[in-house]
Amino acid sequence: MADKTEVRTAGAPAPAWVFSQGIRKGPLLQVSGQGPQDPATGDYVHPGDVKAQTRRTLENVKAILTAGGASVEDVVMFRVYLTKREDFAAMNEVYGEFVKDNCPSGVLPCRTTVFVELPQETMLVEIDALASV
Repeated sequence: MADKTEVRTAGAPAPAWVFSQGIRKGPLLQVSGQGPQDPATGDYVHPGDVKAQTRRTLENVKAILTAGGASVEDVVMFRVYLTKREDFAAMNEVYGEFVKDNCPSGVLPCRTTVFVELPQETMLVEIDALASV
């Protein structure tokens, strides 16, 4: 069995509770759900702006992928959690630009989008990722 190792970077917010930013086990890298937080301060940013929150959240995910030896190109699955159905189109626009810019092969990752309540009221979006390295 492959060893399980924690992935940690200052390029994404420190985990607030009892979980890792990411875990690498063999060729798999799982990134914990990230939100729209400033990596340096941990403050939630861009209140009410789902586009800006989505971009910040994806940059946090990307930082953890990079720290784990992966890239967005290596992601096989993103899971997106939104608090409001009406934010889907705006999130999808930013998400689409991000994956196209970061997947030069043109093979885009799979994705699931779910509508939920999130841990912080200011969060409009949370995203996690599974990569194969």
